[in-house]
Amino acid sequence: MSSIELTFREGWGRAVATLTRVLGDLTLAEDAVQDAFTIALERWPRDGPPDHPSAWIIATARNRAIDRLRRERTFARKAELLARLEALPTEEEDVSSIPDDRLALVFTCCHPALAAEGRVALTLREVAGLTTTEIAHAFLVSEPAMAQRLVRAKRKIRAAGIPFRVPPDHLLPERMQSVLAVLYLVFNEGYSASGGAEHVRADLCEEAIRLAKLLALLMPDEPEALGLLALMLLQDGRREARRGPNGELVLLDDQDRARWNQARIAEGTLVLERALSRRAAGPYQLQAAIAALHSQAPRPDDTDWAQIAALYGELARRQASPVVELNRAVAVAMADGPAAGLALLDGIELDGYHLLHAARADLLRRLERTEEAAAEYRATLRLEMNAAERAALERRLSQLA
Repeated sequence: MSSIELTFREGWGRAVATLTRVLGDLTLAEDAVQDAFTIALERWPRDGPPDHPSAWIIATARNRAIDRLRRERTFARKAELLARLEALPTEEEDVSSIPDDRLALVFTCCHPALAAEGRVALTLREVAGLTTTEIAHAFLVSEPAMAQRLVRAKRKIRAAGIPFRVPPDHLLPERMQSVLAVLYLVFNEGYSASGGAEHVRADLCEEAIRLAKLLALLMPDEPEALGLLALMLLQDGRREARRGPNGELVLLDDQDRARWNQARIAEGTLVLERALSRRAAGPYQLQAAIAALHSQAPRPDDTDWAQIAALYGELARRQASPVVELNRAVAVAMADGPAAGLALLDGIELDGYHLLHAARADLLRRLERTEEAAAEYRATLRLEMNAAERAALERRLSQLA
């Protein structure tokens, strides 16, 4: 990775955040930082990278913003903004001398007033520094459509007067949930893609983990930020084993556990211990504890399904949802038998969700109700899912036949 690429990866979010704080306008800030990287592409290969690349980018973006403002005749706050821009450090100084405004940028991009899809796209663009092309590819939409999504989100920020700040204490719990949900949406799209030929998107998993580590760094005393990071690391530790040699989906019980990334699992376990030491367990910490129990079992038969079912019960008590109840039913089926799990599944209203129908088909198969299981598999295959999941269900159906 070249010095420019590395700086873009690590410095984009901080530069955009710094300029947004000074300018009060996300679009203007992004344009100035984009100009700075364009200049870097011209100069660094010829002159070599500067001593402090990230600080150079911020200083160059500052200069570009000053040039833009000086050419602007009608900008009402022109003098004030010029003074604030000129107060920023020069390129010779280390970036550590510049306040880190990325946490405010995270909360701005993840504001609940924005549509969920806009929050995800804006966070990946402004905080993670992904290009519009990369984000469009990740979510299987056209580049113009993704560009419009980003434009709408930035217009909403301006029109609604969404502040660039870390929210006050009384708003922090609600806003924190929005941030965590956005990061987990990014991870889930990588870990189990909603569409397309690829079931696992390693690039999105890595981006989500990078963003979660940034959030944990910026908010070290927030246990649920640590819980989410632990959950991602523990799940991601099994990522490679979820794909067979031909890209097919490999279910948990069939995975080669020697392919699990033990270093990542150990990292996730340590982060989970840090989170639980705060004694303020929340939904992400509970899910991470469930993932840890899966990761600790050397064989499928060693999995502590009773404890997993109990943790899902606690999760359902705190955060009731049909998806949580589905996972609890599957855990109960593993702990107490398929009939007990099926009784719980039949009480869940989640029509059109392929994982519910797939789980029901699997429990019917285990109960040797073969004709009902085959019918349920066929009905499931008529629902939307990615190619790898479809292939796995087709294999199960063919085994019944």
